[in-house]
Amino acid sequence: MLKLATKSLLNRKVSVLLTVVAIAVSVALLLAVERVKEQVQENFANTVSGTDLIVGPRGSQTQLLLASVFHIGSMTNTMSWASFEDIASRREISWAVPISLGDSVQGLPVVATTDGYFKHYKYANQQALELNQGRWFEANEQAVLGAEAAQQLQKNVGDSLTIAHGSGGLSFSEHDQHPIAVVGVLERTGTPVDQAVYVSLETIETVHGIEQQHSDEHHHEHHHPAESISAALLGLKVKPLALRLQREFNTYDAEPLTALMPGLTLQQLWKTLNVFEQTLNGMSALVVLIGLIGMLTILLASLRERRREMAVLRAVGAGPVTLFTLLVTEAVLVTLAATLAGLGLLYALQWSLQGVIHTQTGILFSLNFPTAAEWWRMGLVVVAGFLLSLIPAWRAYRQSLSDGLTVKV
Repeated sequence: MLKLATKSLLNRKVSVLLTVVAIAVSVALLLAVERVKEQVQENFANTVSGTDLIVGPRGSQTQLLLASVFHIGSMTNTMSWASFEDIASRREISWAVPISLGDSVQGLPVVATTDGYFKHYKYANQQALELNQGRWFEANEQAVLGAEAAQQLQKNVGDSLTIAHGSGGLSFSEHDQHPIAVVGVLERTGTPVDQAVYVSLETIETVHGIEQQHSDEHHHEHHHPAESISAALLGLKVKPLALRLQREFNTYDAEPLTALMPGLTLQQLWKTLNVFEQTLNGMSALVVLIGLIGMLTILLASLRERRREMAVLRAVGAGPVTLFTLLVTEAVLVTLAATLAGLGLLYALQWSLQGVIHTQTGILFSLNFPTAAEWWRMGLVVVAGFLLSLIPAWRAYRQSLSDGLTVKV
């Protein structure tokens, strides 16, 4: 039966090929929606795995998380250094890392922080940051580059760079009088860490010219590294305290602050994006359906032309049931071939666009084996193809019966 179906399909190469292409493209789209969702969620979850709480100025939790960890969007407010010191000195806190954002180098975000960032920041499965070359900054006016940032800026240890105020690609105030020396480059992590430039808080103060006032007042030795910071990453001694501390910091007396738990805030973010995901899924399913209906139309249209072929098969002794099975087999073969071609197309697209996507978004799409959800989707497409094929198969069955009854003279 398979041999017969394949031969019959090869007879009508062009129309079959067009059908396969149409269904394959729609299947690739259907799988892409699922794959993008899966990998984006996995990537976001992997980006910050060792931080229990993030505290920043009052605002939306999602915005604070996106800006502080993913460098997406910007933060308008700041929190004071005094609040950071008070929070960091609490006995429940195991470690606290301040970060200050808002500057850039050729459009790449500058993260001003302390060496605590290198020690305590964890990604993926509690993996620590590692240096590919050089060392972490130890002094003022030194920078460490993420792997992607080093590649884009084409800088290595020993080179220098200038920081621009503002996070856009074009900046009005390049701080040329302060060339910053590159002292280290981090190993690739596959997270937004790769795309940032890391400097000390003092470096940013120097660059912004705040240092001047301090040295004039002669208390240079005692001053703290920054007037204000954008956010603080916190690690707790006892994890279950996170909820209680979050409540405390959200109702902090000295200034309005927002505290969030990265994992929970991410879940809320996916919930809000759920509507878009459902819409995309619905649209992709419709596109697949249109492809399958195209196949149905071609099968029905070809029945008229294939009347002679069917009669020959009947003459050779094929019963109506054989013809019914033949048509179903043909449709399922077409759907199967198209589904596999769609999967192949998805991998081809992913492989060719991987670099572009990583450069633009900082998200690294890995070429994984299809997930259970993707197999389900492919299975459903094949089942839908099978169900639709029953219509032309039934028509052929009826047709062959009536053809068999009419006496040809």
